[in-house]
Amino acid sequence: MTGRHAIVLIVVLISCLACHAEPPTSQPATQPAAEERFARQRAEMVRTQLAARDISNKLVLDAMGRVPRHRFVLPRWEAAAYDDDALPINGGQTISQPYIVALMTQLADPKPGDRVLDIGTGSGYQAAVLAEMGAEVVSIEIVPELAEEAAKRLRELKYDKVTVRAGDGYRGWPEKAPFKAIILAAAAPEIPKPLLEQLAVGGKLVLPVGEEGGVQDLLVVTKQEDGSVTREKVVPVMFVPMTGEVRKRSEKR
Repeated sequence: MTGRHAIVLIVVLISCLACHAEPPTSQPATQPAAEERFARQRAEMVRTQLAARDISNKLVLDAMGRVPRHRFVLPRWEAAAYDDDALPINGGQTISQPYIVALMTQLADPKPGDRVLDIGTGSGYQAAVLAEMGAEVVSIEIVPELAEEAAKRLRELKYDKVTVRAGDGYRGWPEKAPFKAIILAAAAPEIPKPLLEQLAVGGKLVLPVGEEGGVQDLLVVTKQEDGSVTREKVVPVMFVPMTGEVRKRSEKR
């Protein structure tokens, strides 16, 4: 990235295209020529949007070079799947731009075999990237329809190390804890305490923290051996807000 103080924009695309549910992409492309074109676009995405900026983790670059992002967007947006943009998905939500997915994954730094919690499944793209890196992924999505679609898509693409459930990500997934990494893809007004409790020693929580509608801080929170945490501000960002319990707790303050 050109400068740590640049604002990374997570574009919220709210339009009639995003507000009306469309059938998810559920079948592989049948034309070999189309798949070859997508493969070239994916390689170009990795080269120009990721490696040319500050993404240097080989596991991240290789994983994003393999995950078929066009399978995680709505059919009408397939042609733009490898552009440097967020795109609308069902439920009025978005799939983050490739760079921010790569950045948050690099900051979380999961290793093969690590158990990782992905909060805000969306269409399942982040979970797929983590799985391609060899992580065991558990993913929570607050919109039940999106959770169901993502689980089906990930099964079809043979991401067998990903488990998806519908629910509020604020409380994490204590039955599966501890986690070596937690990635939260929505802005919380404060760091959810249950997520800190579920971090393994040395684990990293990557999330945007700040108020809805403004600029937030992308943080990396690392758990120390004594149970304390360190916090590092990485870059200003703009994310859609985290909903559910965290918002209700914020309103009571």
